[in-house]
Amino acid sequence: MALYEHVFLARQDLSQQQVDALLEQYKGVIENGGGTIGRVENWGLKSLAYRVKKNRKAYFTLVDIDAPADAVKEMERQMGLSEDVLRFMTVRVDAHEEGPSAMMQRRDDRGPRRDDRGPRRDDRGPRGDRDDRPRHDRDDRPRQPRDASEGGQ
Repeated sequence: MALYEHVFLARQDLSQQQVDALLEQYKGVIENGGGTIGRVENWGLKSLAYRVKKNRKAYFTLVDIDAPADAVKEMERQMGLSEDVLRFMTVRVDAHEEGPSAMMQRRDDRGPRRDDRGPRRDDRGPRGDRDDRPRHDRDDRPRQPRDASEGGQ
């Protein structure tokens, strides 16, 4: 049997209990196909980057699956028919991750951020040639009188 990570998005107008019932339904499909369900993470109601089937938010759920390909295909087929599931994605993995996923970790536990990596390579610092020149305001320039032939009135 192969190992999979599966994420699905459920509609925002469902309750958490209805999302759990959906998960139990799909667990039954996997177990009837000869597979097992490992870790289940409910990531909760999150905003989407763009509207999906007229929804701006969705319940995200991650499931670790150890099952034959036919059982996973049947689960995906049923999810595609369900109006409550907006999107889903199944990825085959070599081994399941231990501990919480990146979405469940606190931000400070995830590792260094871009600010912690040091200066950027293209950061040249202050431009020295700009500070030594005296500033000239527009009011310091002598004004040229306009001729009638240059398009003035």
